[in-house]
Amino acid sequence: MKILITGGAGYIGTELAIALNNVDAVDSVVVYDNLARRNYNLFLHSEIKRGKVRFEEGELLDSRKLDAVLQDIDVVVHLGARVESRLINASHHLYEQINNWGTAEVVYAVERAKSVKKFIYSSSIAVYGNADKPVNRKVEPFPRTYYGSSKLRGEAHVQRLFDEKQAAILRLGNVYGYGTSFRKDPVINNFMFDASFKGKIKVNGKGSQKRGFIHIQKVVNTLKHFILSDFASDVFDVVEHNLSVYEVADLIKDKTIYPGCEMQFVNQHLELRNIEVMPDERITEILKPFSRSISDEMKEFKSQLENSCKQG
Repeated sequence: MKILITGGAGYIGTELAIALNNVDAVDSVVVYDNLARRNYNLFLHSEIKRGKVRFEEGELLDSRKLDAVLQDIDVVVHLGARVESRLINASHHLYEQINNWGTAEVVYAVERAKSVKKFIYSSSIAVYGNADKPVNRKVEPFPRTYYGSSKLRGEAHVQRLFDEKQAAILRLGNVYGYGTSFRKDPVINNFMFDASFKGKIKVNGKGSQKRGFIHIQKVVNTLKHFILSDFASDVFDVVEHNLSVYEVADLIKDKTIYPGCEMQFVNQHLELRNIEVMPDERITEILKPFSRSISDEMKEFKSQLENSCKQG
């Protein structure tokens, strides 16, 4: 089996490449990335030996390059995107160019590539926008940010493949956890990093806003399942925990994690988005063998941060 991962040098892509490198059924993995985030940890710290995994530098909008790298590829995992940041309505053009039209070009190239049998697209629960009640895939998406809108438009391109190939749209929750190509901007990662290295965390808004969360290794295990198993083309919500930002902060301040951590509240007058997503029973079934409490995941996260410092 030959696999292409767009955005393969990123936070999730690096962990997926590491995991697939150890799967006997996988013959080769092509990491396709433009290295826009200037993150080279895949090459320097992943411990992947050269051989099964190889790197191709390229843009999502480069149709000729996509056609070339897709030759003989069996599965495409499309993670490449401009990801949501704290400035969620900044860089509208880039969100649209990369997440919408970049995805369109990848889908066009996949349609031309006869060898590709599966397509897995990393979308986001940001497509649901803001909701007072828990939502799921049966609810009509109504994004409230340029990022969410661009990811939803990307989904529309992927849906064209539903009748042609096995295609999955995975709406990922807020991903957290230690990774080789670590991203600090997700809520839990930001809190854990600041608690570990600064001894304090900053809560934006009232803290009552809820988010759907999923651990990075559970994302990787979900992706591996779709890569290695047959499935019916559909949309899937990849969320395990729904917690308010305050509940996350309180969990981090637990006596077994960072009990002395200081908590600061800023911009408490702001009403921030609330996205609570019901776990998808199909994903829950996939993740059963990897079930752990979020508290245990946070303890492991703390240990990984501390060990990383020692190694450095």
